[in-house]
Amino acid sequence: MRLRLILSYALVILITSLSLVVIVRMNTAEAVRNFMFRGGAAGVTPLVDELESYYQEFGSWQGVDKIISTTQHGSNGRGAGSGQQGAGNNSSGSNQSQRLRLLDPNGTVVFDTDGTWANETATNDEMQRAIPLHHNNQTIGYLLTDGGAQFTTDNETQLVEQLNRAALIAALIAGGAALLLALLLAHSLLRPVGDLTHAAAEMADGDLSQRVELQGAGEWVTLGQAFNHMAFSLEQAEDRRRSLTADIAHELRTPLAVQRAHLEALQDGIYDLTQENLLPIEAQTHILTRLVDDLRTLALADSGQLAMECVPVDFSALVERVVNRFQPQASAQQSELVLAIAADSVNLSVDPQRIEQILNNLLSNALRYAAGGSIRVRLAHTPERVTLSVHDSGAGIPEEALPQLFDRFFKADKSRRSQYGSTGLGLSIARKLAQAHGGDLTAANHPQGGALFTLELPL
Repeated sequence: MRLRLILSYALVILITSLSLVVIVRMNTAEAVRNFMFRGGAAGVTPLVDELESYYQEFGSWQGVDKIISTTQHGSNGRGAGSGQQGAGNNSSGSNQSQRLRLLDPNGTVVFDTDGTWANETATNDEMQRAIPLHHNNQTIGYLLTDGGAQFTTDNETQLVEQLNRAALIAALIAGGAALLLALLLAHSLLRPVGDLTHAAAEMADGDLSQRVELQGAGEWVTLGQAFNHMAFSLEQAEDRRRSLTADIAHELRTPLAVQRAHLEALQDGIYDLTQENLLPIEAQTHILTRLVDDLRTLALADSGQLAMECVPVDFSALVERVVNRFQPQASAQQSELVLAIAADSVNLSVDPQRIEQILNNLLSNALRYAAGGSIRVRLAHTPERVTLSVHDSGAGIPEEALPQLFDRFFKADKSRRSQYGSTGLGLSIARKLAQAHGGDLTAANHPQGGALFTLELPL
């Protein structure tokens, strides 16, 4: 990974540097050529362009003296033949002593600013340093300047080579600095990736306690946070799985031990084979059956395969029916069970059996922990949801137990487990059923004392 990233950086730098050198070489050569051989150094580039335009328009050099004279007057106010004019460039002081001669393609002087130009022919040396004039890819004449800087093709070659060499050196220096910076960046970018890869490999080997160190901000930190959260969730899930396995084994051991003890006593003749002596075995069988059924219900709810048969139901009537069913038990233990319904009728689309299962769990728990006290059931609704609360006058829920109250096999009061034959799965199943209806089941301690369970279902 590190090598590929560095090679990628190096390839980008190489392509950029070569492109820079090629572009600079091409543009530099063209700029130097225009400067040296189109009158840039002598300051007559505008005059060269005007002469080519003039020939394109008239097809000959007849009357061209007016163009040169006009250009010179426009540049420094001097007329033709003065011997000290600028030839159309006000910015060059060296043009004050220039002599301009216009030659035809054969080298014969067509116009001379000194006035001595009739039938004069330029020398070979003058032809080499003259500025060629072109039209339709053909040479139509030359402009010869005297008194300014003069260049030859050798000068051009030397200058272009020097500029290209300077561009190449600059590209090499910039490329080296960029490559060094790329190495530093690659190290800083890949270090979090290496830490993350190492942590992931350790997690794959079973070490779910792995976490990555987070520094700074950016995408790597976000990725690290997601990894740490995933690792924490997996560690919690593994802890729950181990705890669940141990709890299931514990819950199964007690009824099986009771059954085995009674069966051995029957086999050894300690107990007679009577209906009365078979009742404890039957009771433990019921406990095992309920435990298996509860585990199956939780497994189906976790996998989203819990069968729900939702139909329109008068929720107020359903709650009232379940509460009336518990009235005899409340009277038997001298508890007060009160139902308060804020509305006459609330229609919901729910699974009546599953809702009754939730209510049965809440009311049985309330009567269990508030024996001789009071249980108040209140039903209210808003345009968005229905709220059912069950408040008992018991001792309440220990604050340290609230976060774990809906965990499987969790019992805030472990001494009551064997007394009531509870599997410790009732509240977990109740919450799962509430969530399967799109709602939720929560628990808290009431400000006036006792436990408060709240069931919310969407309308």
